[in-house]
Amino acid sequence: MRPVLFVRCDPLETFGIARDAVRDAGAEVRVWEAIEPDAERPDLADVSGVVLFGSTYNVEHADEQPFIKDLRELTLEALDGGTPFLGVCFGAQVLAWALDAGVGKAPVREVGFEPIHPTPAAASDELLSHHEDGDMGFQWHMDTFELPTGAELLVTGEGVQHQAYRVNARTWGVQYHLEIDRPEIHDWLRAYARVGDLRSEWGKSDEQVLAEAGRHLADHEHRGRETFRRFVACARRAEG
Repeated sequence: MRPVLFVRCDPLETFGIARDAVRDAGAEVRVWEAIEPDAERPDLADVSGVVLFGSTYNVEHADEQPFIKDLRELTLEALDGGTPFLGVCFGAQVLAWALDAGVGKAPVREVGFEPIHPTPAAASDELLSHHEDGDMGFQWHMDTFELPTGAELLVTGEGVQHQAYRVNARTWGVQYHLEIDRPEIHDWLRAYARVGDLRSEWGKSDEQVLAEAGRHLADHEHRGRETFRRFVACARRAEG
């Protein structure tokens, strides 16, 4: 099958477990360095699916960061062409924004592991039906999104309601970082410590986040790998 396109939107994005999970499922990974000014936007005819990952930018920065508008065009192209698409955190917000749904500040900032709750619709969803009520999803975001017209809510949260949704049979947005692994958590914590104080600005200390990882990360990685396996299966079917 054609490779799955990973879209990197931040220098700190390592893709966590995602690259190996996709390869284990039988697909190669192609990376578009969207944040690099000279990186040409790939032709979606050359890939079987698109995964758009997180960013320290938000869609409100689109006028000052032109790559964000390129992401919108790529997302709409995937939707128009039926290319399977998965937006993660910022990627879920870009998907909502591309479909003219509102994106703005969430009622709370979420960081670390927070409980998530599948809706009844998730039970039959090919990507997220393995989620169970009370699973812990890794969060790091201050924005949220309204559901696009016609979208189906698949997962809710307690602090931020909209956690995962499906637009059509092949298009998903997921707010929590299903790709995260321990090295990436450490990278993000170290990077944030250089510019701010996590406890005072986000409500949890580094130590709290790492303690949560000790309790929840193994299960989280297992669910994430299964999600990417299912996404590859969806992309393979879409190729015919």
